[in-house]
Amino acid sequence: MERTAEEMVMHGSPEHCFRVASDIERYPEWVSDVQHTTVLERDGENRPRAVAFQAGAFGRSTNYILIYDYSDAPNGFSWTQREGDITNALEGSYRFVGNDDGSTTVNYELFVDLRVPIPGFVRRRAEALILRAALRDLKARVEALA
Repeated sequence: MERTAEEMVMHGSPEHCFRVASDIERYPEWVSDVQHTTVLERDGENRPRAVAFQAGAFGRSTNYILIYDYSDAPNGFSWTQREGDITNALEGSYRFVGNDDGSTTVNYELFVDLRVPIPGFVRRRAEALILRAALRDLKARVEALA
């Protein structure tokens, strides 16, 4: 996959959106494809730094470890893959920009490099599903906890 991005407006402050999105241990409760997370390392502020995931992807189960960078918190955070069984690379980020009406525009960016090539039309469909789900699931969670 190439780098792809999308944004969505959510009813909540940037700080609230950041807290929800960075609560990675709770992803299995609200991220539709994440089945299990295990925090392997924490940073100096007790946030998950290295996290092992078990998730559904492309019709199968996948395991990977992501390393999180919170240097832009609470305006955003990013991640890169340390290990993965079906991906060579998995990188992404969330950015949170406050709007005048109290809402937040959330920008989600993702880059995935699969070990096995897939046809372009399948890749484009998967990209769209991943982006929409990442933002739709986050919006539902942010607004439910607001």
